[in-house]
This record gives sequence, structure tokens and C-alpha cells, in this order.
Amino acid sequence: MSNPPFGFGLPDPDKGRDNDSSGSGGQSGSGADSFQQLGQMLSQLGQMLSQAGSSSGPVNYDLAKQIALQRLGSEGQLGFSAGDTTGESAVRDSSHLAELWLDGATILPAGASTTVTWTARDWIDKTLPTWQRLCDPVAKQVSGAWMQALPEEAKQAAGPLLSMVGQMGGMAFGSQLGNALAGLASEVLTSTDVGLPLGPENTSALLPKNIEKFTEGLERPTSEVLVFLAAREAAHQRLFAHVPWLRQRLLATVEEFASGITVDTSALEQLAGQVDPSNPASIEQAMSSGLLEPQTTPEQQAALDRLETLLALVEGWVDVVVAEAIGDRLPGADALRETLRRRRATGGPAEQTFATLVGLELRPRRMRAASALWKLVGDRHGMQARDTLWTHPDLMPRAEDLDDPMEFAERLGDSGALGADVDPIAELERTERAEREARESEPGPADSDSSGPDTDEGPGAAGNKPGDD
Repeated sequence: MSNPPFGFGLPDPDKGRDNDSSGSGGQSGSGADSFQQLGQMLSQLGQMLSQAGSSSGPVNYDLAKQIALQRLGSEGQLGFSAGDTTGESAVRDSSHLAELWLDGATILPAGASTTVTWTARDWIDKTLPTWQRLCDPVAKQVSGAWMQALPEEAKQAAGPLLSMVGQMGGMAFGSQLGNALAGLASEVLTSTDVGLPLGPENTSALLPKNIEKFTEGLERPTSEVLVFLAAREAAHQRLFAHVPWLRQRLLATVEEFASGITVDTSALEQLAGQVDPSNPASIEQAMSSGLLEPQTTPEQQAALDRLETLLALVEGWVDVVVAEAIGDRLPGADALRETLRRRRATGGPAEQTFATLVGLELRPRRMRAASALWKLVGDRHGMQARDTLWTHPDLMPRAEDLDDPMEFAERLGDSGALGADVDPIAELERTERAEREARESEPGPADSDSSGPDTDEGPGAAGNKPGDD
């Protein structure tokens, strides 16, 4: 794994050295100098805390947003260079054309009721609520685990400074998230570019400025690239709108991983010996030392494997459906398809963010295998049988099926479960109705998100009935 998990970034070796006086010769300095440095450090700490806003919780999202927007600068406000009106019109026309083509390539109806253009800043604003749901469980479990495991003597010695430690932890997480969001916002092409439903429900969004940068050097007209990307965005939206269990399953798997985070207690004891409660700098240094990197349990690895498989199935299905929808309509479609695959294979910002967030690196081999499986199922059993598999998670291919798609396709035909007499739309409606009834019959708050990974209904399931445009 190339990047440490979320919240465990290594300290910047150059941090805090800008104000070092030259000619010190590496000497420790006088007592007066030490007091002066301590005063400067406390002053800087106070400024950091005051500038971080009033955000509470395991991640300081005010700081994350502030850092992300600062890194983007004025570039984050740009749309199409030709002007907003032209850009919005081009996106709407491309999306409309893509939806018409997709109607003949999948049984799932259009999932987006709105098509919009976003700047990089818009992407941060609109996706931050979903990032909060993804990041909170990880950060909360990490910060809670090591603080609860501190020896009582250390807690008593720290006293009120523990609240400052928690606040600084939220700032550390927020800073890391802010930098990751800035990198993503300057590169993502659509709202679903990372494979997760990050944006508002039933909304297709494209980022024209990023698409223009992506198009440079492709030797393809921007209009062609725009239609291709609009088709991918629309295909994602069809899945997320009309497969009621999918959104919740993706997000709940991340939460399941977070719930299993544990911290090595022996490292905690070592860390406690390094913390001087009277020196906030020692707290910050200890938190970023890497001693608290969590241990991955077998249960967590299983959750990551399920998440990787499900993401690969989503991306593979979109890849196949878009290829069939476009066909020979766009001369450069095959080249664009391969370009996007290679873009993912080179470890772009999406993969780096996932690796930082949950230790997951999307493997292109899984995505190509998923594409091959969906293509084989469609060729052998037809479009309806292929898409009906999404009606329930128990019907979906598993990780081992990606290794042997031929065996899965043969087993699917032998089972007779997806015969010609199956009405796929009726199956989608039946599944959604059963899940809604089960949710309404459960005790406790109906809108609770803490039901765990086995809950298949999502917060956006109600109201997204198959067949509704």
C-alpha cells in the first residue's frame, strides 16, 4: 500500500523550519531562545485553532474545505473557457443524446432528473456531505481507540489538554482531507468519477474545465469527449437511482471497515512516554509519528475485498453498457474507453484518495475482469438477464466469479433463475417494495445510518422507483 490510511500521514520534515534563524550552527540555543520559540509555537497554535472554525467532531470539515478551496484558488471557479452559457448548453445536449443511446443498451431507465455543470469548487461543496459520512467512522474510531486506551495516569496528567488533543486530531484529519479533496476536485470529470455516489441524488454533473484539460492531447474534439463522459455519468446515475440497495451497500462497507479499526496498545504506551502535556508540540508530533497506524484485521480485509469487488462490478457494468450504447456512433469511442482505463491504472487522484481514506487501492485488473464478465453474460443471456442481476445483492457476481467469468455465465444459464419469463422491472419494484416494508417494520429511528453493513436499503431508496424518470 503506497499511502498510509486516513489520518496517518507522515510529518512534514520542513514544517516549522521557515522561521529558524540562520547561522545557528545546529546549537541548542539559549534559554531565552527556547522561551521565544515556545511563545511563537503557542501563538501559532492559537492562530490555527482560531482559524479552524467552530467545527466539532473527529474531522474538522471547516478546515478541510478551507484548505481545499485555498489550494484550488481562482482555477476552482472556472467552467468552459468559451463561457458558461455555451458550456451549460453543450452539457445538456450531450447528456440528452447520451440518455437516448443508453435507452437501447440497458433495462434501467434514466436516473437523473437534473443535469448540471460544476466547477471544482462546486464539486467540493456538493460532495462534502458524502465525504463526511465516509470519513467520520474512520476518524472517530482511530481517535477514540487510542484516547480510550491511554493509561489513566496519562489521562490525569493531560487533564484538560485532552480536549485540545481531540481538537488537534480533528484538524490533522481535516488538513489531510482538504489536500485530498483539492487534488480530486482539479482532476475529476463527473460526479461519479471515483465510482461512488458522492453528489446529490438524481443529478448528473460534469466538470467542463477539467474535461477540457483531459481532452488536451487526445486528438479528439471536445464535443465527442463530452458525449462519451456524459454517457458514463448517466449510466452511473441509472444504477444508483434504480438499484435501491447499491448506495447503502457501498457506503456501509466503508463504515464496516472503520468499525473494526484497532490500535496497538504497546505503541500507545510508547506514545504516552513521548507526550509532554505542557508542550502542545509534542502532542502534534506524537500524533503524526506513525506509531498509531491501525492493524488490519481479517474482518476488515474481507470488507475491503467486498468493497473492491462491488466497485469493480459497478465500473465494469458502466464500461460495457456505455460501449454498447455508443457503438460506432463516436469514431473515437474505443480510444476514449482505453484512455479512461489507463487513467485509472496509473493511480490517479481517485485511487490515492481511496488508499489514504480506507487503505483501498482500486486494481484495474478487477475492473477489466468485471467488464469481461458483464460482456459475457450479456452476450450469452441477453441484456435483461444481465441487468436483472442488480435486483438483489445475492444475485450479484462475487470476487471468485471475476476470476472465472465463463463458469459464472454457465452457472447462471443452468440455474434458470433468469429465464425469458422474468419481468426485470417488476423484479426491481418487488425488491424495493420488500426492502421498504422491512425498513418500516424495524424498531427505532427509521432514518438511522447505523444499521450496519447487512442493511440493503439506502437513504435514497425511497422514492426512486424503477420506471420513474
